[in-house]
Amino acid sequence: MSDYVTPQTLHVAATPLSSAIKLPAKNSKKPLFLFGTVLLAGILFAATQLLGDIQQTGATFSSSLPLILLGFALLAALGFEFVNGFHDTANAVATVIYTRSLSPTVAVVWSGIFNFLGVLCSSGAVAFGIISLLPIELIMQSGSSESYVMIYSLLFSAIIWNLATWWLGLPASSSHTLIGSIIGVGIANAVMHGRSAMSGVNWGQALNIGNALILSPIVGFVCAALLLLLMKRVVKKPELYGTSKHEGAPPMWIRGLMILSCTGVSFAHGSNDGQKGMGLMMLILVAALPVTYSLSRSVPQSDIPHLVTLAENSQTQLLQYGAATAPAQPDDVLATYLRTGQRDANVVPALAQVSGNISTTLKQFGALQAIPAEQKPALRNEMYLAAETIKRLQADRSLILPSATQQNLQALKTGLNGATQFIPTWVKVAVAIALGLGTMVGWRRIVTTLGEKIGKSQLNYAQGISAQMVAMCTIGAADAFGLPVSTTHVLSSGIAGTMAANRSGLQFGTLRNMVLAWVLTLPAAALLSATLYWMMTSL
Repeated sequence: MSDYVTPQTLHVAATPLSSAIKLPAKNSKKPLFLFGTVLLAGILFAATQLLGDIQQTGATFSSSLPLILLGFALLAALGFEFVNGFHDTANAVATVIYTRSLSPTVAVVWSGIFNFLGVLCSSGAVAFGIISLLPIELIMQSGSSESYVMIYSLLFSAIIWNLATWWLGLPASSSHTLIGSIIGVGIANAVMHGRSAMSGVNWGQALNIGNALILSPIVGFVCAALLLLLMKRVVKKPELYGTSKHEGAPPMWIRGLMILSCTGVSFAHGSNDGQKGMGLMMLILVAALPVTYSLSRSVPQSDIPHLVTLAENSQTQLLQYGAATAPAQPDDVLATYLRTGQRDANVVPALAQVSGNISTTLKQFGALQAIPAEQKPALRNEMYLAAETIKRLQADRSLILPSATQQNLQALKTGLNGATQFIPTWVKVAVAIALGLGTMVGWRRIVTTLGEKIGKSQLNYAQGISAQMVAMCTIGAADAFGLPVSTTHVLSSGIAGTMAANRSGLQFGTLRNMVLAWVLTLPAAALLSATLYWMMTSL
């Protein structure tokens, strides 16, 4: 009978916050040395790879200004991921540090390794899903001053808001911050150009992302609570439901579960959250270096004939379906359709003409690498317009196309995305390093919030494991569907769910502040980015 533990006795065993653990001191020089070493290595690696790509493609510059703007923009994007590490990656190590399953230095290095692996294994779907929220002008106007203003506005607003909430110790969402910044820039851009504010954002994609961001914390709360209750019924080990002591680590088997769940959250976080920074960096690289990064150099020459055939078939099939007269400016027709979502009689013929233009160019040169530098940006824009238009038409239930046409368009979209939606390995490495370094600097505030300020009792081992396992699965599922979610909200809501299930009590002051930050983040970031965009444009 000694090993039988009821849920009631487990609840009684909860440790009040008055005896909460003391986190390790800050004065160790080892993390600082490691931070500097990794930072220097990351900068040298990224700079070497970037210069190598420029030399390989033969890109030239009439002045140093484009390189300076590029450098500042890339640093801002990596700065966003660095600050993102304060919030989201810190959540991955919060429970293992708080429960003394790992020391802070080992935990952040361990988490950084699996964040790195998660970023490298990511598909890129989340990255380009977020990019599709941006105004079509930003994506199409490579190298223009307006595109730089938009990039700087959304990056600086996201960094400022993330720093503010981190300073207050609130686990605010970097996903909400970035999306709010994009929406603010899009709305400001539309209004300043005399268009409706609603035309500045792809609201269909924004709705999909918004649903994922809203539902994921609810899933975290409910599923973590249910998992804890299930553990209580299945695993009758009293030590699993104990709390961290002032000194010493938990039993080895509990440490193993804590580390395993931390590893899963870190990997899932890297594969999902890291893509946000990757998408921003690719947006910057395409805008600043269209000759180098407009088209993927990894597409083999043997794939081009098949892509030409798909484009030619699409042109023929679409002209049979719609009006045979092609508009004078097909690119403008498709851009307007993507911006407004209003399909008129010219959209299908315009898509047919753009498909024909793509096939003609590819047939002429035979390989993406052989296309002249001055033609790469235009071809990339046509490929992007065609792929996004096909995606939008596939969601249009009022347009009924023959099944053969639908299959051909789907194959064409896949081929076009393969040529334009790519992420170099060095970009993934740079983003992973930025995330890891952010964790090393900012973990302490978030660890304290998650460990002591959500519930009225100290976080126990089973609660930490339950919250982390649910966060790992939720983030992984969102990644599979190409949707961004907030590690912060999923994990913190999971901890709150375990506190409620354990009847440990909740600190409603902290929860109120977290919910307030959750509600205010998107509009605050949108307002901040719109203001910055207006100011920079005026200057």
